[in-house]
Amino acid sequence: MADEPPPSAAPPPPPPQSSVEELPVAPPPPPEQAPAAEVSAEDSSAAPPTEEEKKAEVEAAPVKAEVVAKSVVIKEEFTAEPEKKEKLKVPESLISFKEESNRVSDLSDSERKALDEFKQLVQEALDSRSFTSPPPPPPPKEEIRTSSSAATTAAATEAQKSEDQSSDVSTEITPPAAEKLEEEATPAKEEEPAAAAASSSSSAEVSIWGIPLLEDDRSDVVLLKFLRARDFKVKEAFTMLKNTIQWRKEFKIDELVEEDLGDDLEKVVFMHGHDRDCHPVCYNVFGEFQNKELYQKTFSDEEKRTKFLRWRIQFLEKSIRNLDFRPGGVATIFQVNDLKNSPGPAKRELRLATKQAVQLLQDNYPEFVAKQVFINVPWWYLAFYTMMSPFMTQRTKSKFVFASTAKSAETLFKYISPEQVPIQYGGLSVDDCDCDPEFTFADPVTDMILKPGTKQTVEILIYEKCMFIWEIRVVGWEVSYSAEFVPETKDAYTIIIQKPTKMTPTSEPVLSNQFKVSELGKMLLTIDNPTAKKKRLLYRFKIIPLSV
Repeated sequence: MADEPPPSAAPPPPPPQSSVEELPVAPPPPPEQAPAAEVSAEDSSAAPPTEEEKKAEVEAAPVKAEVVAKSVVIKEEFTAEPEKKEKLKVPESLISFKEESNRVSDLSDSERKALDEFKQLVQEALDSRSFTSPPPPPPPKEEIRTSSSAATTAAATEAQKSEDQSSDVSTEITPPAAEKLEEEATPAKEEEPAAAAASSSSSAEVSIWGIPLLEDDRSDVVLLKFLRARDFKVKEAFTMLKNTIQWRKEFKIDELVEEDLGDDLEKVVFMHGHDRDCHPVCYNVFGEFQNKELYQKTFSDEEKRTKFLRWRIQFLEKSIRNLDFRPGGVATIFQVNDLKNSPGPAKRELRLATKQAVQLLQDNYPEFVAKQVFINVPWWYLAFYTMMSPFMTQRTKSKFVFASTAKSAETLFKYISPEQVPIQYGGLSVDDCDCDPEFTFADPVTDMILKPGTKQTVEILIYEKCMFIWEIRVVGWEVSYSAEFVPETKDAYTIIIQKPTKMTPTSEPVLSNQFKVSELGKMLLTIDNPTAKKKRLLYRFKIIPLSV
């Protein structure tokens, strides 16, 4: 059945059908690999680089920088008995759904046959212009036919009188009406070839999400979405497609995309980064509607709810048009639904807007959601989901993942790399418009677990004069952090960059710093986790050689 993403209003009940959601840019190239790391920690398997590898790395460097190696040594000092390795428990939903291929060559014989039949029906509809022709007018009423008949009789009587009066004239004159008919006949004949040409190119006249139907192989990807939404039942899929095209025409989608509907809701729904499979990620932040002014401005009456719906559809349309509909391309979206402080189900206006949006998405945007991740989930939502679950298809449920506040960051990192996750959700990514960050999506992050009651030191060897820049965070903090530089020269003094500082949950989520290295040595970043809980450490760095 058709997927549909929750509309960015209040948390809607999990839709009983597939999800739809939005927009992004084309998938970015795979991020660069993190600097080679040598780990002496008990649970690391990375081997130290050999002297030959170090030498080869220096020779291959395209810049004049004398970086012989940028290795990371992580040393642990245990203040408690080391824990036994725990096997990571994978949520069932992580392995229960695998997104199907959109390549025709990967389809089964029955699916390929269904696609061919579907395309034949679409071609017939294009040839007969049934997609573009307006619906037939209602049959005329009896009074209209009677009136028309009377008018015709009266006109005939008048014509007869006129003819009798003109019969006394002896000079023969060519009726002007006949001349007019002859003049009109010629252009009519000229229009016939043009009409035929337009008919033959009718497939290019019907587009959906910017993809002309049956013009190229992108159309196959679009049609497969409708087929999968209807379990490859061709006639049902065709009916759904025809209804969607008619709805888009009535809703004036192409005009809507160009409208300026304001930016009041830009913090409610936004696109940010990509998941590990290059799906663009859409964040729906329901807690924003705790702002009473925004809530009233969005949902207080029917006119405002209609505007909200138009804004949501516009956002979705723009997102979809940034997807890659080529076979093998990424044509679905990864949805993250933040339920922190979200209004409860008692909000009547929200329920009305949600119900309307869910129905539209379900009927007109099939199979656009790769995964639905719900984070900061309150107890009442889980209770509601438990009641609704028996009425959902297994396909729909397999796309849902739920995480409490304590597990939200950990859950996101299973699907999205930390450098792609926004800071407010535990990652290291910031919007370029918010500041001028030293790091971007392209700078990979090292992600590691801090065991309870342990102290870990990240040791970064530096073999050139440079500007060393880094950023670091421990999700939730509750640790002590320090940074220092130890020169390579014997008996040299250690330089304290950051004295041991206790970091609390209310501390700045990410610490950024830089240090000018004027002599060779090593940078030490030390984290002491005194708690009985595992912690997640994220860090990354870059070395900018100093010009001579």
